[in-house]
This record gives sequence, structure tokens and C-alpha cells, in this order.
Amino acid sequence: MRRNARTHVSVIVVLLAWLSPVCGAPGPEERGLDIATEADRRDTGYGDYTAHLRMILRNREGQTSERLLRVRALEVEGEGTRSLCIFDTPADVKGTILLTHARTDADDYQWLYLPALKRVKRIAGRNKSGAFMGSEFAYEDIATQSLDKYTYKWRRDEVCDGNACNVIARYPKDKRNSGYTRQVVWLDEKEYRTLKVDYFDRKESLLKTLTFGGYRLYLNEFWRPREMNMVNHQTGKSSQLIWSDFAFRTGLTKSDFDRHRLTRIR
Repeated sequence: MRRNARTHVSVIVVLLAWLSPVCGAPGPEERGLDIATEADRRDTGYGDYTAHLRMILRNREGQTSERLLRVRALEVEGEGTRSLCIFDTPADVKGTILLTHARTDADDYQWLYLPALKRVKRIAGRNKSGAFMGSEFAYEDIATQSLDKYTYKWRRDEVCDGNACNVIARYPKDKRNSGYTRQVVWLDEKEYRTLKVDYFDRKESLLKTLTFGGYRLYLNEFWRPREMNMVNHQTGKSSQLIWSDFAFRTGLTKSDFDRHRLTRIR
């Protein structure tokens, strides 16, 4: 009986030893959140930046039109990121401004200033899935993709554009107003830069794909892409963003992102 008891205990010890690493390994939800959290951490602390942006719109036939913008962004501790997109050309949209207050713990605020009407229009939550200024980017794509806006799940590891990547899915918590059921995101394992995003519509069909290229390191810490290409698989249209002239820590303040000042921004 004593030997049988010892044998029984030994079996339990072996089973526990075998199960421990299995039980201790993060599940797909935990691992997905860990990856997204690290990517967010690496892109926090830049303070503010300004940049120029060239937007190229292409229709199904390949015809193009272009718009030039200026972008300003500011991190606000405990609140989220604030940003301005100011259109300089063409003439019919010159002076149009999108102001976004991306919030970490609540729905984002967005306002659109229309100079022809001299009016500031609030973008309601139910309209955030709408197209931004005729592009393939939705208003919710323009806002900062705050960590707390999604739940996450690790899908797999694979090679993307020659980089070892983590592939995760993120699911919007605001299911009523988002235009997407999920987004599948490829991040390179070394720098946690986003390389590609697949967007799935409310019917669970692939709607759009966004790819990033030409990354450059600023302040020895923050990566920014030179190009972003959004392709709409259902319409055949696409929109390309070409970034330039990044400048960081320029001294922007919260007052520069006040909606009451939109009519005076130049």
C-alpha cells in the first residue's frame, strides 16, 4: 500500500509538471492584448507632431485626383490624442478641417469645419463609418486607434513582406456604430510596426486592406510610414496617403485643438 501511494503521488507530480507550462501559456485573447499593448506603448511619448500629407484618390478606372493637407497631433495625458487635418488643395475643399479628440475611455469626438458654409459640424457616432472627404478612409480610420476601443485575439505568426509578424484580430467594442466586425492586423515582431490591416464589414466580408511602407525612425524611437495605401475590394477604388516633413515636439498645446477656434485656423 505504501509503494502504491508513492506511485500515485509520483504520477500526480509528473502530470502537474507537464500541465504547468500549458496552463501558464497565455491564451489567444491574452496574447493578442499583450501584443497590442506593446505596440501602443512603443508609440506613446512623442508629445506632438506636425506633417504634410498628399492624398491620391483613384476610382475603379484608375483616374486620380489629389488633395494636399497639413496634419497636427498632440498627446494629452489621461485623455487621448487630439489631431487636426487641414485641407490646402484643391480649391473646392481648401480650408476644410477635421478635428478629432480621440479618447481612451469613451467615444471619440470629431468635428468638421466647412468654410463654404462657415459652419462647424459634429460627426455623430453613427456616421463614423462614413467616407472621409470622398476617400476610402472612414472617419473612424482617421481617429487614433486607441487600445481600449477593441478586444483582441492572437491569430498566428507568419512572414509578411520579409518580416516575422504577429497577426492579431481586433474587435470594436462599439459594435453599433463601427463599420467593421473586425480588423486583422499584421505587426512586425521586432518593432511592432503595423504593416497591413484587413477590414471586414458588418456582413463579415473583406471590405478593405490598408498597407504601410517606407517606415522611418524619428527621435530614435518613433516609427512613421511614408506611404499608406487603402484598397476597397468591393468598389475597386483606392486612396493613397504620402507623408512628409514630420516635425516632433513643436510646442502644440490643447488650445490649438479647441473646436471653437476652428474658424480661425489657417
